[in-house]
Amino acid sequence: MTDLDDRASAAAADGGRTPAAQRAGAGSRLVQRLLRLRPPLTRDVVVQRGLRVPMPDGTVLLADRWTPRKGGDTLPTALIRTPYGRRGPMVALSARPLAERGFQVVVQSTRGTFRSGGDFDPLRHEREDGLATLEWLVRQPWCGETVVLTGGSYLGYVQWAVADRLPPQVKAMIPVVTESALTLDFLREDAFELETPFGWGVMVAGQERRAAKLRQQLEAKRTHRAQFTLPLNQADVAAIGRRSQYIQDILAHGRDDAHWTEVDHRARVAEVNVPVSSVGGWYDLFLPGQLRDYRALRAAGHPARLTVGPWTHTAMGVFAEAATQTLEFGLAHARGEQPPERPPVRLFVTGEETWRDFESWPPAGYAPQRFHLHPAAALSPGEPSESAPDGYRYDPVDPTPAVGGVRFSPGLGGRVDNASLEARADVLTYSTAVLEEDVEVVGEVEAEIWFRSSLPHADVFVRLCDVDGKGRSTNLCDGLISLTGADRITRADVRLWPTAHVFRRGHRVRVQVSSGAFPRYARNPGTGEPRATATTLRAADQQVFHDPAHPSAVLLPVRQPN
Repeated sequence: MTDLDDRASAAAADGGRTPAAQRAGAGSRLVQRLLRLRPPLTRDVVVQRGLRVPMPDGTVLLADRWTPRKGGDTLPTALIRTPYGRRGPMVALSARPLAERGFQVVVQSTRGTFRSGGDFDPLRHEREDGLATLEWLVRQPWCGETVVLTGGSYLGYVQWAVADRLPPQVKAMIPVVTESALTLDFLREDAFELETPFGWGVMVAGQERRAAKLRQQLEAKRTHRAQFTLPLNQADVAAIGRRSQYIQDILAHGRDDAHWTEVDHRARVAEVNVPVSSVGGWYDLFLPGQLRDYRALRAAGHPARLTVGPWTHTAMGVFAEAATQTLEFGLAHARGEQPPERPPVRLFVTGEETWRDFESWPPAGYAPQRFHLHPAAALSPGEPSESAPDGYRYDPVDPTPAVGGVRFSPGLGGRVDNASLEARADVLTYSTAVLEEDVEVVGEVEAEIWFRSSLPHADVFVRLCDVDGKGRSTNLCDGLISLTGADRITRADVRLWPTAHVFRRGHRVRVQVSSGAFPRYARNPGTGEPRATATTLRAADQQVFHDPAHPSAVLLPVRQPN
């Protein structure tokens, strides 16, 4: 998908069709097919490159303006601020569909990226630069009277950074697979997620090299191996050959460290004064934070919508739904109209494989039901009887791997067959009998696992799976908690990712218990050493209890009878 360059624009203005313009038209049709959008109003889109946007400190950020060749001035403006560049297929998937269907689109490179001035200090400048960009944008004679903020991941985070001080021209926000405290939930002291912040730090460190995408793919194994580095604060050098300040920061500063105060925009969510339509995925990196933001909006009385699909962070469905919400919800508000009627919450229910509408998140009509772990790998609502604990050995030298689920790298996440994982000696499984009727689960999922380790420092990882009639075990959601004092019998309270799923009649509910999912979560060395500087790895013998005094269970939000 090649954008119109200046020569193509000039030739097309003269009635000609250069090869670049022809490729742009083909790209438009491909985008339409990929995103399954309604036909465009026009395919004749031009891109004005390198608009200079001054910041208060004198730094100049660069932006491109996508607009229909005819009638583009004064259309509603969609603003996308990104650290990932202003060209390429991802930009085309974001900007072109909007420019062909009623918007003009401004795509700006954030500070220190892709020829924008200053230094790229992730997350740090997005509030000041975002507010200055909006101030500049609404002064432009071509901007029109209304603006919509849209974009996913980092491009959604930058929306929350300015959400409490939007100028009156901004009429809607479309934050996609994102949240207002980006990065911070990865840095919990009791559940440190390594793969995403480390992988992202490696990615942005090399993203402006020639053939960067190809190089990232070729270097993926090197990045994976680097996460085994001891001490971990040398992993950036192992991956990219030099220090990354962002990677050093995520290793040195936990979620609640004052280092992150200025990049935490959770308090701004309730102060937003425009309608918000959020798009998330059941296997997305940021889903818990995104649902927290949605609840904050609704608690403050804001007219917010939520759509959650069966998607990973970079799934094509995310791009499609982002474009749909920007066009149906954002453009309607930009025009002073009402978007199509629908309930506030729309969820894709896996198992049933269909979309369902609800009035709230979590929805009413579902209540926690305990499914207890039993001996002989059984799982049932019945109370446990006296039994000996189950055991396994966890060795961080050969850590239990992350398989599917919530993953940073494209192609690794989502729903997968868990056979290879469940065959490992360091993974316990507990399954119900074959279900005699459907069990519908929608909401927050938790587990209470009574646990003891031979070491005082250990992790407990819990995964919920659906086992079909052929015995295939497919992951739905999971979570991990790090324990101290684990050499005493302790109840590990594990928060899993939320879900919406129907376990079909003839299937079984399964719970996995283990002590890791590497590299999604960092290895627990078992020594209590700081994660950044630990150099010793110790294997541990783990026990999971399931008796009347220690009733281990997973708590599923099960639909209640009417």
